[in-house]
Amino acid sequence: MSRLENLLTEIQSKEAGSAAKKAWNPQNCGEIDIRISANGTWYHEGRPFQRGSLVKLFSSVLRKESDGAYYLLTPAEKMHIQVDDAPFVITEMEQITEKEQTALLFTTNLGEQVIADREHAIRIEFDSKTSEPRPYIHCRDNLDALINRSVYMELVGMGELFEKDNKTHLGVSSQGVRFDLGSIEE
Repeated sequence: MSRLENLLTEIQSKEAGSAAKKAWNPQNCGEIDIRISANGTWYHEGRPFQRGSLVKLFSSVLRKESDGAYYLLTPAEKMHIQVDDAPFVITEMEQITEKEQTALLFTTNLGEQVIADREHAIRIEFDSKTSEPRPYIHCRDNLDALINRSVYMELVGMGELFEKDNKTHLGVSSQGVRFDLGSIEE
């Protein structure tokens, strides 16, 4: 089995466990004073978490609901938390090419990995005030990760030009899917 096949199997196995949690539907028990800042730091009552293992545990039961709110869920409880932007931040990217197939492997600030594909799409939003790009990738449980600036610059560096709507765009491909990084201003 190739490295890419091993990674895909491992990631899909973790997502299968996550899918089982989707059946959890406890009553909302209120709010807990936990906030995830835009840089991915977790806070409890205004102080940053000191134990990474606790953050990883909580992140494993984090879910974004259809109302756009974020919750920590167990089979018996559902607690609302505050998320400033995206709950995860992509801090590393690796391009893997095997058998003429390219995959982009992303790693979050918590060590979770995701390969960009149809279910894990890369999207770019632009800040309405600054027009700065805000790149994201879908991870799991309706949760996205903000792609940090250095990783985004790597993506831009490997981008290829293509035509769309009579404009030139820059894009990257992973698992046979092309992701649009935006139009090139002329």
